[in-house]
Amino acid sequence: MSRTKKSRSRRDISPTHLNAAAIDIGATMHVAAVGPDQASEPVRSFGTFTGDLHRLADWFTTCGVRTVVMESTGVYWIPVFEILDQRGFEVIVVNARDAKHVPGRKTDISDAQWLQRLHEYGLLRASFRLKGEVAVMRAYLRQRERLLDYAASHIQHMQKALTQMNLQLHHVVADITGVTGMAIIRAIVAGERDPMVLASYRDPRCHASAETIRHALVGNDREEHIFALTQALELYDVYQAKVALCDVRIEAVLKRLRQVSSTPVGTPPVRTTQKQSNDPAFDVRAALYGLLGCDVTQIHGLGPYLTLKLVGECGTNLSAWPSAKHFTSWLCLSPSNKISGGKVLSSRTRRSGSRAAALLRLAAVAVGRTQTALGAFYRRLSARVGKAKAVTATARKIAVLFYNALRHGMEYSDPGASHYEDNYRRRILTNLERRAKSLGYVLQPTPMPA
Repeated sequence: MSRTKKSRSRRDISPTHLNAAAIDIGATMHVAAVGPDQASEPVRSFGTFTGDLHRLADWFTTCGVRTVVMESTGVYWIPVFEILDQRGFEVIVVNARDAKHVPGRKTDISDAQWLQRLHEYGLLRASFRLKGEVAVMRAYLRQRERLLDYAASHIQHMQKALTQMNLQLHHVVADITGVTGMAIIRAIVAGERDPMVLASYRDPRCHASAETIRHALVGNDREEHIFALTQALELYDVYQAKVALCDVRIEAVLKRLRQVSSTPVGTPPVRTTQKQSNDPAFDVRAALYGLLGCDVTQIHGLGPYLTLKLVGECGTNLSAWPSAKHFTSWLCLSPSNKISGGKVLSSRTRRSGSRAAALLRLAAVAVGRTQTALGAFYRRLSARVGKAKAVTATARKIAVLFYNALRHGMEYSDPGASHYEDNYRRRILTNLERRAKSLGYVLQPTPMPA
């Protein structure tokens, strides 16, 4: 009997967080749990009103709680997190996938108790969460993206109204929201119907000729279609005005971050970059260089606006990840090896809803069309394993470059597609020579034809 008690005591795990609590988040009710030695009633239910959340914080204070854990359930956890954080608690948000319930009856009370138990023994990993002004900038950037999505639907409404009138403007102009397209649409809404006059609004940079545009603008003008076009244009302008207000807020946050940053202020190296239609109104590249101290846009595929969104999702120094491998694993861009019995059962990358990973995949698709080393890598891999895996692998390479640039100040210099292809051929030949030598063969060079 004594031997059994001794072996059990050796297997006991000492608690990591002695004053830990947990909350099972719900839409209308939160169930909070503390340790059984911290209160006579260790599990309590609270409403979701602000007064209820303050009573929850008061109860935690009475129980001597120092750290609280909760699952990231939708957006219901945000008010609880912010109030507890303001009250001085160490609040940790964990992924629900990491806190699976044990087999048996599942209730809100048992979920809260299980979370508290796991957190007490340090068995939960905290999710990455931005703090301070970077979190504010991320909120503005996400709001801006949402507004652009709404505006895009009204662009489709304008195209539909033009098609119903058989005005083929969107077939002769690359983008109807460009200078030529918007000038012509505003003139149509203002009452102009003469194709010759409408074609005169053509911008000199437009590829289509004035004669082509004139023929495309001969249509059947009906009152109901003009009305739909007018409303779509007005709504598009409203969203564009809201996007401009977001740009003002984002620029102000960048200035505040630059003031408190220890990075020496400077100007980025001269580099020609093509401005995209949805880019912010201010100089994003200069603002990022003043904040980060390095020009991240030198990495092919990472334009100024995409880099700004990446910084908004991951932070300015990436100190939350000890190495680039940790960073790519968090992004779910590296293989997730499942090994059992010494065998690799699967090495597929995990599914992820990470916005940062989606941005890096967009960069990988863009860089695949360039004559760069990254572009050559994407094309070689795409021909061998398919485009989907090539996008993931290229996105991982860009993520490593992005990490090294922000964390270690690395300056990226593209060696070119031909340099990459030459190195790849040399690597293949070296591997073939090594394998032939191990088998007792000697590779002979192929004579050049006369």
